[in-house]
Amino acid sequence: MKSVRIICVDDEPRVLEGLSLHLRRKYDVVTAESGADGLQAIKDKGPFAVVLSDMRMPRMDGTVFLKAVREMAPDTVRMLLTGQADLQSTIDAVNKGQIFRFLTKPCPSQQLMGAFEAATEQYRLVMAERVLLEQTLHGSIKALTDILALSNPVAFGSATRIKQYAGDLARHLGIGDWWQIEVAAMLSQLGSITLPEGTAKKYYYGQELDNDEIKMIQKLPRITQDLIGNIPRLETVCEILTNQFRDCDKSSGADDVIYKSQVLKVAFDFDQLVNTGSTEQDAIDRMHGKKSCYDCKILEAFAYLRGVTNERETIREIRLWSINLGMVLVDDVTLDSGVVLATRGYEVNEGFIECIHNLKHRISSDKVRVVMPQHG
Repeated sequence: MKSVRIICVDDEPRVLEGLSLHLRRKYDVVTAESGADGLQAIKDKGPFAVVLSDMRMPRMDGTVFLKAVREMAPDTVRMLLTGQADLQSTIDAVNKGQIFRFLTKPCPSQQLMGAFEAATEQYRLVMAERVLLEQTLHGSIKALTDILALSNPVAFGSATRIKQYAGDLARHLGIGDWWQIEVAAMLSQLGSITLPEGTAKKYYYGQELDNDEIKMIQKLPRITQDLIGNIPRLETVCEILTNQFRDCDKSSGADDVIYKSQVLKVAFDFDQLVNTGSTEQDAIDRMHGKKSCYDCKILEAFAYLRGVTNERETIREIRLWSINLGMVLVDDVTLDSGVVLATRGYEVNEGFIECIHNLKHRISSDKVRVVMPQHG
């Protein structure tokens, strides 16, 4: 079975027939007779390793088409085929579509096959690097958040809630690479592993801190930066965290980084206000009173989302031993000693259920309020 899928786009059927004749011996070939059809094929039949497009096509030429492909399927390697000796159009295509190879008509079969072999190898390398990086990132982030969960459950609970708030908001706003915001949210509390347990509780529940504790809190952003600064491909995440505590009109950096940091700031500030006793409505009202601190559109979108979420949530009080996967805690779960096992907003997993059964005689209350998982 042919595993490498490619697509050729040209408004001349005979050209497509010739390309298919040479390429189908080695590749799974899809053809399209217009740029619009090509984009639809990429949407319906992708992913494709390589796309080859003619330059001169009616309604949508190769430059416009390949630029659209780059936005729709950035990993697909793009090549251009033309019989026109038009230098400027070629330059435009290369710049706007980030072309891997440029071929001219008529293209000898040996040259054509060589170009596709190089393009598919490039695609393989890109995908292999992506898998490696994703595994490295996921492993590093999981290790760090596991340490946070063990050393400071209160901070971990806060990070989990902020991730949920910020992730939902980022997807609602249609932000690309929203995973960067979720990762920033999960790592935002990492510096808290340096806090004594008593200080951590006072900080997250809004209790009064002494001067030494205030100094500890002020160091947390720098500690977090130092802990994650050497992890590859987290540069943008670090920039988001750097801007997280800055007001909207005092942020610096690329526009997309500032926008993402504002999403995280809204989620973080909201969680802090609710965690210190405000209702959700009061928290949002107080944030509206400091509009210079936030991007107004982001704050309005978040207020809308919280309203929708509240209407759909089904909250029930259950026996702790009846808790199931996917439920979300409305209340903290603590031991008789006051140690926090999990905070509100925590989504129940198998490890937590096992922990509950192992420590059931030491838990302060056998009842808990939970948000029931939504089905369908």
